[in-house]
Amino acid sequence: MRDFLPAEKARRERVLAVIRERYRAHGFDEIETPVMEEHGRLHAGIGGDNEKLAYNVLKRGLDADAIRAAADDPSELTDLGLRYDLTVPLARFYATNRGQLPPVFRSIQIAPVWRAERPQKGRYRQFMQCDIDMIGDASSRAEAELIVATLDTLDTLGLEGGSVRINDRRVLDWMLDSLGFLVEERPGVLITIDKLDKLGPAGIVAELRERGATPAAVDVFDAFLHRPQTLEYNAYGERQIRKALPEGAPDDIVAHLVGIGEAVAAARTTDGAEAAIPGDIPLVFDPFLVRGMGYYTGTIFELAHPSVTYSLGGGGRYDGMIGRFLGQDVPAVGFSIGFERLVDLVEGQTDAASPAVVLVHDRDVPDGQLLALKAALIAEGSRVRLEQRTKNLKALLERAASDGYTAFAPVTADTTREALEVKPLA
Repeated sequence: MRDFLPAEKARRERVLAVIRERYRAHGFDEIETPVMEEHGRLHAGIGGDNEKLAYNVLKRGLDADAIRAAADDPSELTDLGLRYDLTVPLARFYATNRGQLPPVFRSIQIAPVWRAERPQKGRYRQFMQCDIDMIGDASSRAEAELIVATLDTLDTLGLEGGSVRINDRRVLDWMLDSLGFLVEERPGVLITIDKLDKLGPAGIVAELRERGATPAAVDVFDAFLHRPQTLEYNAYGERQIRKALPEGAPDDIVAHLVGIGEAVAAARTTDGAEAAIPGDIPLVFDPFLVRGMGYYTGTIFELAHPSVTYSLGGGGRYDGMIGRFLGQDVPAVGFSIGFERLVDLVEGQTDAASPAVVLVHDRDVPDGQLLALKAALIAEGSRVRLEQRTKNLKALLERAASDGYTAFAPVTADTTREALEVKPLA
């Protein structure tokens, strides 16, 4: 958990403002949910490993005897917990407020979440998530809307060239079944497959054998990974998807994935009229993309950018989650930007439309005069800070510049608004 100095906080808020503005431009509406949820909801077996990292809140009023009696069962000690993501709270929110929401609900959630991570670089116990979700639409248009909105946001932040790796959990299940892996061993097999980028084909096969996975299935998978392939380039579409999978992939799932690509391609054309160039579709089918969240039921995706090797966000379809709270399944899909990773890539910038001025005043300037000058500049649209002149004026101005101020003006006892001389800091 971290503190943020003024300049860093200002930069974070500028990035958040862009994210909010772009999401709203695409028709999404912001909601807010409590920072805590019921313990049973956070530990319902749908949050994957994140459930183990949840901060639980001790029940009020427990005495020492009650704590000792319940020490072996955490659910008896706690009734609430801090949210570890924004998807579980959204599902509860929708089930609670469904009658007041449109048939297809597009939500924005931008808020902190908490996980009891082991402290290390890049992993925080409190961090910001920026989610957009669509609830009530089972078609491929929902995924396409999320992807287009996310890539547009990336472009607006000056990070053009982003792309989305995409897969489907149903494809993974079908593939493991067709290769011969048993149902009970698939969770462990998926954990290993998820390491393909790090371990390579040989490393994956070796780890599967160490896990004791079905030997015949591992042999078939090994042969599939080392199958002869042509070097021809295939843009995202049915041909690329089918070439990346064993023969016989389910037609309905392939059609869903193709539909996403066609819709994204149409939205990413320059004027909305000319046909999209196939190679320009910013999607890449990855049959070994897994994503570990236990609630995904269909499409899954991750946001990539050529400037970094790690993903900048991800998401997927979780059609079964809301049904746990509502009693009937409702289609749902979401995309989350990894804000803490993203903000470090965005170049620092100041808002040129809102000048920020430091009034550097002498000790003897009356308070009334200072506040009158400050009020006048604020009324004209400026951000204003009062600073008493110091011997080291250079250090004072450098600090002001680091805090986002763009100009300064010296103030003496006889300075009026008309006589105020505003000078750029740069």
